[in-house]
Amino acid sequence: MRTELILLMVLFSIFLAIGCTSKGETYYVKIENSQFYPNSITISSGNTVRWTNLDPTNHTVVGTGFSSGNITSQDSYDHTFTKAGTYNYYCSIEPSMKGIIIVK
Repeated sequence: MRTELILLMVLFSIFLAIGCTSKGETYYVKIENSQFYPNSITISSGNTVRWTNLDPTNHTVVGTGFSSGNITSQDSYDHTFTKAGTYNYYCSIEPSMKGIIIVK
C-alpha cells in the first residue's frame, strides 16, 4: 500500500511538472484599418492568439466562448484556445470586421 502511494505521488508530480512547463505558442493578429490581419489563422490546441489594436478607435473581439470588451488603441487582448474547432469572431463595434481561428 505504501509503495503504491509513493508511486502515485511520483507520477502525479511528473504530470504536474509537464503541465506547468509546456507552453503553447502565441499567434498575433493586428487590428488595423478596421480589419483583422490575418483574418484567418490555424493553430494548435493550447496556443494563444493576441489581437493588438493599431487603430485610433476602440475595437472588440467576440466569438463563441471569448469576448475582449473594448480594446483601446495600442492595447491587446489574449485568448488561449484549448479545444479543437473553428471559431468565427467579429468586432461588435464594427460587425463587418470578421475573422476565423481554426484550432487543430
